[in-house]
Amino acid sequence: MSNIPLRHGVFLAPYHPIEEGPTTWLRRDIELAQHLDRLGFDELWVGEHHSGGYEMIAAPDLLIAAAAEVTRRLRFGTGVITVPYHNPLVIANRMAQLDHMTMGRVSFGFGPGLLMTDALMLGLDPDKTRDMMLEGIDVIVRLLRGETVTAKTDWFNLVNARAHLLPFSQPLEMAVASAGTPSGGRAAGRFGLSMLCVAASQAGGFDVLASNWKIANEVAAQHGNTMNPANLRLVAPVHIAETREKARENVRHGLERWSRYYDMVAPNPFPRDGRDLVDVLIDSKRAVIGSPEDAIEMIERLRGKQGQFGVFLAQHVDWADWDQCMKSYELYARYVMPHFSGANKNRQATYDWMQERNADLLAMRRGAAQIAFDKHEAEVAKGR
Repeated sequence: MSNIPLRHGVFLAPYHPIEEGPTTWLRRDIELAQHLDRLGFDELWVGEHHSGGYEMIAAPDLLIAAAAEVTRRLRFGTGVITVPYHNPLVIANRMAQLDHMTMGRVSFGFGPGLLMTDALMLGLDPDKTRDMMLEGIDVIVRLLRGETVTAKTDWFNLVNARAHLLPFSQPLEMAVASAGTPSGGRAAGRFGLSMLCVAASQAGGFDVLASNWKIANEVAAQHGNTMNPANLRLVAPVHIAETREKARENVRHGLERWSRYYDMVAPNPFPRDGRDLVDVLIDSKRAVIGSPEDAIEMIERLRGKQGQFGVFLAQHVDWADWDQCMKSYELYARYVMPHFSGANKNRQATYDWMQERNADLLAMRRGAAQIAFDKHEAEVAKGR
């Protein structure tokens, strides 16, 4: 077992069906945060997208600000703020403000952007967004440290710029998204940041994860930084039910609809070889569609491949209907979390001890009861 306590969270891109009203889904996203908070989840990460229809949250900091007001302990992360889409000073100021508004319950996750349509609408060359991310984050790190920055690139110009607020947290946790290229690992190592691996379970995802973590550690050493596996977060889709059969039935609600969108935007589309898509996901181990035991098995497998990591984030995918999704998280909290925390260790030990000594304990109970009856009869005999 890993000696890093495993935390649990949800990664909300989100993937909301375009047939339903956006207002309802935005309210449900806040309800999701409340549900996770009540169940004892540790984190909720919220994405930024500007096109495509499904991933409809354009400002994760706005949703986080609303959700933080109706939760007590749940931490939030921007998963991610797309750095090339914003002026670095504006990002720094918005994240510092959000950190104050949540009183330290937020992490700043960032990346170069995934949707080609986002970049094209903004007139950006997708081939340049990773370099733009590095240029931007170099400035943001300095601004959040309180430095005054003058810097000019071909997409921003800062003159004696300083963050209006310093973060509530010292330091504010910063996490870079890592997927199918070395850029995430290099950025994490260069700046000493956390890593958010959104491709942990995809085909080839283990190799990508191992490579990027290795790159991050090598680059960190070159810059005098140390990567902390407790701040490594791995993401994979999860839907569980009381039985595998019920989970398979549940995801029929939205899986095929979701996959049509995913195949258009993801670097690793699903193979279309005539098989049932549920079987494709299960057999390739890209997702959990099954029982709580299957979720435990995936996390254990990730640990076996990666070693220690700090947080597992279940990707919220809207494959099942709303009530079934909420039930999935409830089952996760009831069975998966205590498996990794050892919360039932002493309860199980006490139960096992009682079971082993059951015959002796039964005899003791009978003996104690007999003493009580004997004492009663003696008192009666004395006329009392």
